[in-house]
Amino acid sequence: MQVLAIFIPIIAAILLPFLFKQVRAIHTGWFVLLVPLILLGYYLTFVKQTINGQSVVATMEWIPSLDISFTSYLDGLSILFSILITGIGSLVVLYSIFYLDQTKEQLHNFYIYLLMFMTAMLGVVQSDHVITLYLFWELTSISSFLLIGYWFNRDKSRFGALKSMMITVAGGLMMLGGFVLLSLMGGTFSIRELIVQAPSIVTHDYFVLALVLILLGAFTKSAQFPFYIWLPDAMEAPTPVSAYLHSATMVKAGIYLVARFTPIFALSEVWVWLVAGIGLLTLLWGSLFASKQTDLKGILAFSTVSQLGLIMSLLGVAAMAFHVEDAAGTIFKYAGFAAIFHLINHATFKGSLFMIAGIVDHETGTRDIRKLGGLMSLMPVSFTVALIGSFSMAGLPPFNGFLSKEMFLTGMLSVKEFDLFNFETFGVLFPILAWIASVFTFVYSFYFVFKTFTGKLQAEKLPKKPHEAPIGMLVSPVILASLVVVVFFIPNIVGDLFVKPAVAAIQPFLYDSPDEVDIAVQAWHGFKPEFWMTVGIVAAGLLLFALLPKWQKIYRVIPEWLSLNRLYDFIMNTVLDTAMERFSSLYMTESIRKYLTYMFAAIVSIVIGTLFFKDAFSLSFENVSPIALYDVTLLIVLVIGTLTTLFAKSRITAIIGLGAVGYTVALFFVIFNAPDLALTQLVIETISVALFLMAFYHLPKLGRVEERMRFQVGRALIAFGVGAMVTLLALSAHSQKLVESISGYYKETVYSLAGGGNIVNVILVDYRGFDTLFEITVLAIAGMGIYAMIKLRLSRKEKSNENK
Repeated sequence: MQVLAIFIPIIAAILLPFLFKQVRAIHTGWFVLLVPLILLGYYLTFVKQTINGQSVVATMEWIPSLDISFTSYLDGLSILFSILITGIGSLVVLYSIFYLDQTKEQLHNFYIYLLMFMTAMLGVVQSDHVITLYLFWELTSISSFLLIGYWFNRDKSRFGALKSMMITVAGGLMMLGGFVLLSLMGGTFSIRELIVQAPSIVTHDYFVLALVLILLGAFTKSAQFPFYIWLPDAMEAPTPVSAYLHSATMVKAGIYLVARFTPIFALSEVWVWLVAGIGLLTLLWGSLFASKQTDLKGILAFSTVSQLGLIMSLLGVAAMAFHVEDAAGTIFKYAGFAAIFHLINHATFKGSLFMIAGIVDHETGTRDIRKLGGLMSLMPVSFTVALIGSFSMAGLPPFNGFLSKEMFLTGMLSVKEFDLFNFETFGVLFPILAWIASVFTFVYSFYFVFKTFTGKLQAEKLPKKPHEAPIGMLVSPVILASLVVVVFFIPNIVGDLFVKPAVAAIQPFLYDSPDEVDIAVQAWHGFKPEFWMTVGIVAAGLLLFALLPKWQKIYRVIPEWLSLNRLYDFIMNTVLDTAMERFSSLYMTESIRKYLTYMFAAIVSIVIGTLFFKDAFSLSFENVSPIALYDVTLLIVLVIGTLTTLFAKSRITAIIGLGAVGYTVALFFVIFNAPDLALTQLVIETISVALFLMAFYHLPKLGRVEERMRFQVGRALIAFGVGAMVTLLALSAHSQKLVESISGYYKETVYSLAGGGNIVNVILVDYRGFDTLFEITVLAIAGMGIYAMIKLRLSRKEKSNENK
């Protein structure tokens, strides 16, 4: 059941079209809602086990010969993500029921893609096998491509979908290379077994390369700098998609990957610097550019980039705990707790904010913040939810974001205590950059809520008359906003149930069970540096928000062409498109003769090169039949017939030469004691020659160009190369027989098992029955095609005669 649960959503997706055709009166979303709700209840039953530090493993064999299986591994980390995937998924589906109109949208497609994505995410977070993890990883890229491009008639939707897939799939391929290297180092595909071997493989020559490749996969999926550029363009997806993919699921896949592989790579200096450094840079970059945006979802997109960077930087700092013992390491363990806690908090407040952005767009007709304002009195419930979510994102009490933000500041301050890997020198930059990023986080949070709901109403700029959303659309964001407040007052219950088991899974060498994670969340820590940093953040944030129109102009200083998006466009549109077009024009000549030339040349080069460079060719004349005079005579006739066919100046001569070749081959079959093949060849050649002669009257005469066809050295070399390749393969196969011939098996079993007397007939009918059936099928299809073309030509002639 544990492995099957992963595939339940995609099974439901397969059945959904049939349900959609039968039941049209009820919104499809009500049936889809049952899937994540049932799975949420199922995964909650494992919480009791993960609290005690237990894990549950279930395996379903897939390709045993390659040691590939679907292994579901449920521990504190995977259960947390599974609950987020199904819990937020349930709220998103409920929200979509009221957001998407069944009469106007192709909802069966939408929910098929959504359920496909749900299976992909569950597979990613539960897979213990790196190959199946990669399979599900790429399925998230494909399904998110379909979701982002759901409104495929819009250019921006198609562009955003393609951009996200190109970047994440490229990162996924790099990640696969890292998985392969890691498996070679550890001799296993199991993540659990690789974690056990981590101390021994850290010194391997390929360790750092595998580390970097896996991080490329994580950074591209979780929109880390400089790969974040796909996330803002992905906002063209329907709001339910944005709320699901970009707050709780897809973008968290990279976070999960880093967390899961931390026990393996945390011993490396490169891992600590890359994860912590890139995370902090992403946090700062995203927060700086969020305040520049004028689209509500654009603000949330860059805020997501920023928040993902925050979590990533905490995971990097948490990796320092593997290098410090005793009490000093407690500070860095604290960062690991903060990363998981903020991951939960971010899913709640960011999910609600995305839904509010969708509500504003749905009820006003625009997401342009320059046209919005004054909606507080018209949309009081939406304003309240937006206020709670924004204040939590800004790190203000009494909301859960405040608690994890304080822990984040504590983690960044602890970096200067780390006296390895030059952090004692450069570590002082971490709290400084974290403080600056937090200030701008405060600014874009206020920018989102107050520019939308306060100020003067600009009704004349709105496509629709604004009003509050229907209650059904408000249920999901209200639930998420309620969790934002509730978690603030019961953080340690959430910590005991979900955070501590996940932290124990991330740091298995530091904790034997979740009970040993001795960390308690407190809203008040006293007058410590974190407190004064928070005071500074609020003061500076309020000042910058008040002066926003004045300093917002600095974004215009940076020219639009100087951006990573323009670099991506240049690479995709100019470099790749132009280069590929020029390259393809060299071989895409619309000449079948040239295509065959390229293919034969490639095959000859690969096969002959492999034979000689791999020392796979050996020549032995043992057990070779003697060559008689009549063999040589037939060979000469065969060559003369072939040359006659090629260089004949009349079609009748070419037909006769071709027939001579066929009949000569039939004589070879007779000499080599293959009467059945000889008979078949004679029948085929007789029919072919007869058909050619029957059609001869209707064939056009050879033109002057065909008569003057000249000898070309290049084509002659290709022809000679193909002949030499086949000859060398035959001689090599004869000279080194690695296994016994299957003919002995046929001789022994043709009568006893197949009950036949003619070995050839039995092979064709029994041993190769499907092969023969497929050959007959191909011939039948070809015959029907020829018949259809003949009839089509006749009908066209009849119509032309009627017109005349």
